[in-house]
Amino acid sequence: MQYDFAAGEILLINKPLGWTSFDVVKKVRNTIREKKVGHAGTLDPLATGLLILCTGKFTKRIDEIQGQEKEYTGVIRLGETTPSYDRETEVMETRAIDHLTEESIKEAAKTFVGTIEQVPPIYSAVQIDGKRAYTLARKGKDVELKSRTVTIQAFDITSINGPEVEFRVVCSKGTYIRSLAHDLGQKLGVGAHLSKLERTRIGEYKLEDALTIEDIVAIRKKQLEETDGSNS
Repeated sequence: MQYDFAAGEILLINKPLGWTSFDVVKKVRNTIREKKVGHAGTLDPLATGLLILCTGKFTKRIDEIQGQEKEYTGVIRLGETTPSYDRETEVMETRAIDHLTEESIKEAAKTFVGTIEQVPPIYSAVQIDGKRAYTLARKGKDVELKSRTVTIQAFDITSINGPEVEFRVVCSKGTYIRSLAHDLGQKLGVGAHLSKLERTRIGEYKLEDALTIEDIVAIRKKQLEETDGSNS
């Protein structure tokens, strides 16, 4: 496949664990030597999976792409809460979960399906008076975020192994899966946090078709070699 990054490409990237979405954009931008590169929907550093990058003239399509339905799989850990609703921060409270049953967990998950009001995590990129909420939270400031309307098309519990609950979620733009994990824990009365997350789909774009960062580097290397060969 031939890539014309300046004319415009939609690149499906499998974001590595620990990378920010901007880390990926910066790496790809520097690799392909194209200034116009942007991502269509942020993934947290502790999440992996599908991150869509648009290059060149296709950056105009970012809003269109990031507005599409998204699908995730992951693991929620019951009985432990954290300030960030994931593993970024330390566990601040633990509760017993022995009384929970598979049925009660699945029934609780069902209550979130549909159009719901959801409050984003305080450790998020939501802006408050021009500042990111996570910046204020990390400084110990009081952060109060307003709820937003999101749609959960599916929240399936696929496996339960002690406190570890595997799930699949299909949802609208703007949904925080960390908040969904936290809210499920609240619904069950034991608390919870998100311990693993992978985005598997955005609209018609699927993770199984994604490239790795190494693939992008190899593609660019081959392009340069072909250019050098044709000029010699």
